[in-house]
Amino acid sequence: QVRLVESGGGLVQPGGSLRLSCTASAINLSSYGMGWYRQAPGKQRELVASVSASGRIHYADSNSMKGRFTIFRNNTANTLYLQMDSLRPEDTAVYYCTNFNLNVWGQGTQVTVSS
Repeated sequence: QVRLVESGGGLVQPGGSLRLSCTASAINLSSYGMGWYRQAPGKQRELVASVSASGRIHYADSNSMKGRFTIFRNNTANTLYLQMDSLRPEDTAVYYCTNFNLNVWGQGTQVTVSS
């Protein structure tokens, strides 16, 4: 059974950094398009970033995230990452990892940016 498990969320002060991880079981992440989404309270889930099986990276066309988030993949570890820098209170959300081809989602990891 395919499973995606996110980790790395937590409480961080504004301006801080977090690195989220998404580890897969039963599949080879490098063979699929993968992505990170987030959902803030009372808002719709939105795309943060994605990486295709060929390695093409796409970031959400949002000035609020541009230049601060980096998606990358470690094929040896079979893990997808989201490096988040210069975090802002508006980045507070549950962050989800997804496999686009199989439409599988992780359980999410909470990120809270607050002083």
